[in-house]
Amino acid sequence: MAAAKQAFRSTAKHVRADLSPQQRKAAAQRIAEHGLGFAGLPETAIVAGYVAIGEEVDPLPLMQRIALENYRLALPIVQAKGAPLCFRAWHPGDPLGEARWGLREPLPGAPEVEPDVLLVPLLAFDAKGYRLGYGGGFYDRTIAAARSSRGVIAIGLAYDEQEVPAVPRLHFDQRLDWVLTPSGPRNCAEDE
Repeated sequence: MAAAKQAFRSTAKHVRADLSPQQRKAAAQRIAEHGLGFAGLPETAIVAGYVAIGEEVDPLPLMQRIALENYRLALPIVQAKGAPLCFRAWHPGDPLGEARWGLREPLPGAPEVEPDVLLVPLLAFDAKGYRLGYGGGFYDRTIAAARSSRGVIAIGLAYDEQEVPAVPRLHFDQRLDWVLTPSGPRNCAEDE
């Protein structure tokens, strides 16, 4: 299964890389236009996004919109290999620091928070809400831990071109509740 996932990752990276910078920028804007109203979030929800790397869907336009809607925001912090992510409060314009693997994270002085919603990057997704990530398992561990302790809504952000018939998966892979693409939100729970 590991070899199948790795081959799948390679193909998925090419699909995403084939999109032009203009297509990627337009996709991020369309996703922001959809907003998160479909998820029925409480007014007090904390939404954790991410800082896009490479050709990932850029969540910043969406995060800017939901900040204007008075939701609190957070970004992930990689604690250690094999550990779930933790999150620190962040607002558009707050400074970020360099972290391992070229990631950008909130500065250490930002307070830690427990998000109610996770915006999740991915390489590929299927209609059942399974996603293919980079293979570190950070989001799978984070989603599993949050679901077992307090509950969380996991929303994958993707280009429509990233949908595949079925993502190869193992028993610990976590399903997304929703996938938000430029063409709109997809409720993965409906496809059980």
